[in-house]
Amino acid sequence: MHEIAAASATLSDDAAATLFAAGIAARFATQPGFTVFWALTRFDLYAPGLEQVGLGPDKVLYAQGTSDSAVLAMTEDALRDGSLACVIAEVKSADQTATRRLQLAASDGKTPMLLYRRHRVSDRCPLSGLSSAMTRWRIGCVPSARLPHPGVGRARWSVKLVRQRNGNPFSLELDACDDQGRLALPAPAPDRASAAAGAASQAA
Repeated sequence: MHEIAAASATLSDDAAATLFAAGIAARFATQPGFTVFWALTRFDLYAPGLEQVGLGPDKVLYAQGTSDSAVLAMTEDALRDGSLACVIAEVKSADQTATRRLQLAASDGKTPMLLYRRHRVSDRCPLSGLSSAMTRWRIGCVPSARLPHPGVGRARWSVKLVRQRNGNPFSLELDACDDQGRLALPAPAPDRASAAAGAASQAA
């Protein structure tokens, strides 16, 4: 079980954290017939945006609960089922007991679990409380690299590993998920063409 939070309560950071989770889930759901279960209390997801990071409508099953406790209960059942590619739950509140139950359910069902902690108070990080998560991530937007020609560049995120078991935290700036849910280290502007050519040759 892994936790994700937006770097701030702004809409842009919230979108970045949502797409970060969706991109990870998309990579787990690459095999035919594998479905992602996404539980939340308020359905505010933008389906075309999810599809742009590889999580199309044929790969995800949504469930809406009336409260965080209902979402957590559905999530635990989905994890123990063991037939899903990945489970995502969005909540504003989950204590250490709840996260411990999710961690055990994920282990029993051998299913990856992403807990997206939504902001309750704008000036307080949702990751400040205790948790049984294996890792905790904070995701935010940073300016994209300037392009040598007019146009919109690939979005760029600040990706911070706030905590991991038996490891140190770190922080990176990464290009946002592509249409297969993959993040990328940004190449310096003069080297972008060569970096793209190198990646293409490796893929071939």
